[in-house]
Amino acid sequence: MLSGVMLLWFILTAISVLFVAIDSRNTPESPVLKWGFILLTAYTGPVGAFLYVLGCREPLPGLHEQYTATRWRQVLGSTMHCVAGDGLGILSGAIFGGIIHLSRPAEITLEYLLGFGFGWMIFQALFMKESSGGSFYRALKNTFIPELVSMNYLMAAMVVVTTIGMSMVPQSSNPLSMEFWFIMSMALLTGFIAAYPINWWLVSNHLKHGMMTVRPGSSSETNMHEHPASGHSTHATSAAGHDAGKHKNGVSRSMTVFMVALSFIVFAAGVSIALMYGA
Repeated sequence: MLSGVMLLWFILTAISVLFVAIDSRNTPESPVLKWGFILLTAYTGPVGAFLYVLGCREPLPGLHEQYTATRWRQVLGSTMHCVAGDGLGILSGAIFGGIIHLSRPAEITLEYLLGFGFGWMIFQALFMKESSGGSFYRALKNTFIPELVSMNYLMAAMVVVTTIGMSMVPQSSNPLSMEFWFIMSMALLTGFIAAYPINWWLVSNHLKHGMMTVRPGSSSETNMHEHPASGHSTHATSAAGHDAGKHKNGVSRSMTVFMVALSFIVFAAGVSIALMYGA
């Protein structure tokens, strides 16, 4: 039964990835977000393709700006960007840990470090440095807290699914098995769902960008337009008028510290549940 479900899932995933890869070429979206949707679809199969069509695909020529301006689509872009980058690092850690047979706590640590490192330094800071004036250092600084908070929620959900799932399904800890990839896919989908609410808060408070529109002949920087639904620029550093008690996005330092602490509590809870019930 499970083998049939997995086979159908992988067939649908292959079709979905092919569709998004081809169709997104005509979507006036930032290249990094196009790649993000392709990766998300590779992780989550037809669910990712559905989210691409519903959340990013231009319905009619010239309407991408208005279509993606709604808050939930902006948050979708932010969450997808997070999962796409972090997911590559997490998968790398899971594959390496499975090959050398790391203990579960050691593998979780490796997955976390690689997931956060790749998501923060590559997918966030390097690919999005234009939104920080072209400075990689400034981009690292601007994206550290948002990436950390989002990663903690993503990883909290993923570690529960992977640990419990692999303890219940034989051969699923082997990276060469279909079971391994199916469980990782379900874990990334669950992680996406878990990270969506915190990305809503991050986008609402100008800590993360959402969707962007890139028209031919102009850069992504010049097309990070003002969205009517959010009432602010998608630049993470666009808000002004901060004081000593607030970051320039308008969020108080105490609130930022609270949200970071809460994200680590959620992550610790996920790890505790995973190790308790998936041992």
